[in-house]
Amino acid sequence: DILESMGTPMINHRGPEFKEILYRTTERLKTVFSTRNDVYIITGSGTSAMEAAVVNTLSPGDKAINATVGVFGNRFGVISNRYGIDLVSLEFPFGSDVDLDVLRKCLNANPDVKAVMVTHNETSTGVTNNLQAISAVVKKEYNKLILVDGISSVCSLPLETDLWDLDVVASASQKGWMLPPGLAFISFSEKAWEAHSRSTMPKFYLDMAEYKRYYEIGQPPFTPSVSCMFALDLALDQIITEGMESVFERHASIGQYTRDRIAELNLNIFPYSNEIASNTCTAVEVPEGVDGSKLVSKMRDEHKVVLAGGQASLSGKIFRIGHMGQTTESDIKDVMDALKIVLPEIGFRN
Repeated sequence: DILESMGTPMINHRGPEFKEILYRTTERLKTVFSTRNDVYIITGSGTSAMEAAVVNTLSPGDKAINATVGVFGNRFGVISNRYGIDLVSLEFPFGSDVDLDVLRKCLNANPDVKAVMVTHNETSTGVTNNLQAISAVVKKEYNKLILVDGISSVCSLPLETDLWDLDVVASASQKGWMLPPGLAFISFSEKAWEAHSRSTMPKFYLDMAEYKRYYEIGQPPFTPSVSCMFALDLALDQIITEGMESVFERHASIGQYTRDRIAELNLNIFPYSNEIASNTCTAVEVPEGVDGSKLVSKMRDEHKVVLAGGQASLSGKIFRIGHMGQTTESDIKDVMDALKIVLPEIGFRN
């Protein structure tokens, strides 16, 4: 249905029909984000929303902490460095989550910090950070802005934008939303808008003030991906009909099912503990004596199962199984059946 919706004939993105779609999808996005804050739709990748979070709330020379537990968490740091932010990179070992006491020490050592950036769900390591606890430290104890990469968590894992006092949350269409890449979503709190008013960062396409101004007349500031908007409208209809609690329970169930099946194969998950293991992506240690790249290629070429390999220092050391959106237990069973065949072929001794 969603794929077919993208074939809907084009409409004027500055006309009344698109205005209805824009307003309807935006209000439903607020439900998924669990917020009354402003939410805007950007035609772009999730990285565009992350960049928007930085350039709309900070200025060159501002100090910010990037608490990172993986490759994707590092992206906030790369963006910040490009824009002249005085970055404090707080890196935690791959496979772990953010240590709150270490975060507190970093904030104590850097009282002039304007913002803390963090990834909620790190798919490069299969770890979910305790965002509620992190935000409580950042907001309640230190009163700093918090900028969140929720690209692979929003619409899959519980995330309470208002209740957890999250200033900016970024997400993207190709993850739990069950859509192709092409759209990014960003929520903006009142404190984020206050920071925007002070920001001297150069911005044009990603200036949230322009999105706000155009939204008031029911239009996007720039030509949007109309086809992706058709798909988003339908996907949100399905998501809201199912209910967010059901969405979260479904992801929790498939996540645990995947980890249980991995254990049955005598394989180990990569995260330090099951408690921080992601319910959208399971990272698995490549067994000793097995070539990780060969495992990924044989699964793809011979069994039509696409696994992701490890990134950066984890290349060849882990493989990752995605299970967000409409992934079913039957899908995961197919993955496990293929692993049972391929692993012994490339040297795994169970």
